[in-house]
Amino acid sequence: MTIACFNKAATALGVDFDRLVAALQKFVDEYFVPVWGTPAKRRKTTGFRKGAWALAFLDRADVANALGYHDLTPDGLPLSKVFVKSTLDVGQKVSVTACHELAEMLVDPAINLAAAGPGNAFYAYETADAVEEVEFTIDGIAMSDFVYPAWFEGFRRPGSAQFDYAKRVKRPFQILAGGYMSVFKNGKWTQVFGSRAKARRFRQEDRGGHRSTYRGRTHRMRPSRPGR
Repeated sequence: MTIACFNKAATALGVDFDRLVAALQKFVDEYFVPVWGTPAKRRKTTGFRKGAWALAFLDRADVANALGYHDLTPDGLPLSKVFVKSTLDVGQKVSVTACHELAEMLVDPAINLAAAGPGNAFYAYETADAVEEVEFTIDGIAMSDFVYPAWFEGFRRPGSAQFDYAKRVKRPFQILAGGYMSVFKNGKWTQVFGSRAKARRFRQEDRGGHRSTYRGRTHRMRPSRPGR
């Protein structure tokens, strides 16, 4: 499976794009695939490629939508968008956001998976949200921590398995102070935060256009316009 990676942002990324694409490939091959078994090849392109998934770097959600970058590729395949200006405006790294979006697209490309968790709730199969403010580096480029399959397995005892790459998580369904999770409870999707500080930061961020906002409404997702 191929993922077309292309940069349409006018805002500087803060990292060389070629080096970032190479680091993301190394992340998948050496860190993510051994855990999740989801191989993919990234290809630097100038836009969508026929038959390929996509990871698009754009300035902001409203600008992207106006330019015809919607919810899926023109072929109706998975599309993740990294909003460069929105990311930098809240003091986050573009490389970490890109890694986060890539990790989640690889495990739940249709945005429709969830696991039964504590409190009679279903936890979205998002692999980076619970640990999203934890980073590590690959070839000097910051990447996102990610949870392991054991994180979604409620029968695991605390400390009995590795729950995330950085080994910060100690038990299933644990949300770190800088993380959050989308949870389905009482007939609706909502967010659970690892701390009050994270909840405040979350409310200040522009989350429009992110894959997590489509959960529960994937039937409304639209293909992007061809030729983008």
